[in-house]
Amino acid sequence: MSRKRMIYEGKAKILYEGPEPGTLVQYFKDDATAFNAEKKAILDGKGVLNNRISEFMMTRLTSIGVPNHFIRRLNMREQLIREVEIIPIEVVVRNVAAGSMSTRLGVEEGEQLPRSIVEFYYKKDELGDPIVTEEHITAFNWATTQELDDMISMALRVNDFMSGLFAAVGIRLIDFKVEFGRLYEGDMVRTILADEISPDSCRLWDIESGEKLDKDRFRRDLGGVTEAYAEVARRLGIIKESQQGAEILDFNGAPK
Repeated sequence: MSRKRMIYEGKAKILYEGPEPGTLVQYFKDDATAFNAEKKAILDGKGVLNNRISEFMMTRLTSIGVPNHFIRRLNMREQLIREVEIIPIEVVVRNVAAGSMSTRLGVEEGEQLPRSIVEFYYKKDELGDPIVTEEHITAFNWATTQELDDMISMALRVNDFMSGLFAAVGIRLIDFKVEFGRLYEGDMVRTILADEISPDSCRLWDIESGEKLDKDRFRRDLGGVTEAYAEVARRLGIIKESQQGAEILDFNGAPK
């Protein structure tokens, strides 16, 4: 496929014009950022792993009826997606206290929460993506009440599904961030899952050792970031270990 014009470049991905109306090409970069891009690095192979992990998750969410923007993977770093109008709210689901929740509320990191907690953050880099309430979201018309209900319902369904999926391979889902978009289909508008699901957007700890297998390895200078992402992909059956290292596979086991 010939290169189309760039639509948007973010911290970890680039969006290009798609081959058909209503589509975009999402390219996964090797860039790693933290603390609102104050900390940056290039991690070879991270984009390839995130592309494959996000493909894996979105495909399986489609199979259980969670609508999302993923259409198909194009190559090692790109996937074809539906074009949506991104709702400027990040939805975070927390199962275990960690990160900013521990800092804000003084809850010890690793403490199991009484129930899964949903938080909202306003997508605004210059403000540091502040935490907001449902009242803020509807008052400023960032999303409607119905859209909020849909986002919460889908986020909790994603949480239930991913918690079980990861637990089956010895990984504890601590928390994760998802984004949603408005998909325009003629006179109809649907709220669907967008962006990505990967170790960049999830906190994942080994159930037995508590070892972090996510972006916190970069945030906290723990090292071995891509190795941890590869371990997640390996446990999910996306890659296998070869003599030369991680070999990326199709789901049927054929090298790709």
